[in-house]
Amino acid sequence: MTAPVWVCPGQVFDGERLLSGVAIGVFDGVIQSLTMLNQVSGPVQCLPGVVTPGYVDLQVNGGGDVLLNNDPSPQGMAVMAAALRRFGTDAILPTVITDAPEVLERAVQAAIAAKGQTGILGLHIEGPHISLARRGTHAARFLRPMEASTQRHIERLRAAGVAVKITLAPEAVQPGQVRALVETGAIVSIGHSDATADQVQALLDEGASCFTHLYNAMSPMQGRAPGVTGAAINSTAYCGFICDGHHVLDSMLGLAVRARPVPDRMFLVSDCMSTVGGTDHFTLYGQEIHVDGGRLVNAEGSLAGAHVTMAEGVARLITTLGLPPEQALRMAITVPARLIGADNLAQIIGRHCDDLLILGADWLPQGRLSDRLKAV
Repeated sequence: MTAPVWVCPGQVFDGERLLSGVAIGVFDGVIQSLTMLNQVSGPVQCLPGVVTPGYVDLQVNGGGDVLLNNDPSPQGMAVMAAALRRFGTDAILPTVITDAPEVLERAVQAAIAAKGQTGILGLHIEGPHISLARRGTHAARFLRPMEASTQRHIERLRAAGVAVKITLAPEAVQPGQVRALVETGAIVSIGHSDATADQVQALLDEGASCFTHLYNAMSPMQGRAPGVTGAAINSTAYCGFICDGHHVLDSMLGLAVRARPVPDRMFLVSDCMSTVGGTDHFTLYGQEIHVDGGRLVNAEGSLAGAHVTMAEGVARLITTLGLPPEQALRMAITVPARLIGADNLAQIIGRHCDDLLILGADWLPQGRLSDRLKAV
């Protein structure tokens, strides 16, 4: 083996910490080692910025003018993944929201067919087993209680080795149904719910381990009624959240981060629609959704998904909420990778330079490490 090429960025995020004074050893485009700079012999290329693995997004409705509900196919998933990769997101969990049974059936088939495809982690089923009162933009006519067909879909996905996350509401399930889902290896996430904290606890006791887009589409926290929001914050479960300045007030996100009883259980999601990497409008349930001042809204002016990237969310966590950069990076990489069972996505060693981002002083991606190496 010939000698590796040594690169010394301003900092390196290794999945847990931001490291300074570290050189990256690259051989044939693959990271072979991280070594303290003063222990490297031979030439070293110094470059500004932070080198980090790409982002991991567990709630992606669309991208590149493809919305999964409108195109539940392996090809549609591939377009979504490619569109978001341009913005620094290297792994996605395509998300199918509440719809007709045949749409979910096709999404399941697509996820199985897309297994092993670059950037596709599995399938997030968000609805249809959710609360009417907290349905958000989900179509009321397709809402229904938990049914045997959903259990079969998830068993089929898990038998094929496909990772599954399902968002449902306590109001839509019967005792034992969540436990049956958990036993398949699926991640059960509580969301789109108007439940009480006691109803939430019953699902946590059955093995639910996550909450979907904290604060949004869930009963609020009050002094004598914690609701889903308070139950989520008080729990040790994972909580996904959107950080775009529209879905949740920045100060309320900061409150939740500080209040969690255990660290590293909050993870960033985009909840992005087809407008990221695409045109500024699309159709959902026959209704046009469009971007208005950075917000995605329907005809009534209500929020309908998000028009934001993981990269923008990370930058906002650091520059607006004031989170330590390594904590924000863990929220966008390490925590979601751990939840979905893909810890390798948070590692540096063994990764190709194409999978490593360079972040600038504004914490936004400036390109890929591979591109920087080609330029020298």
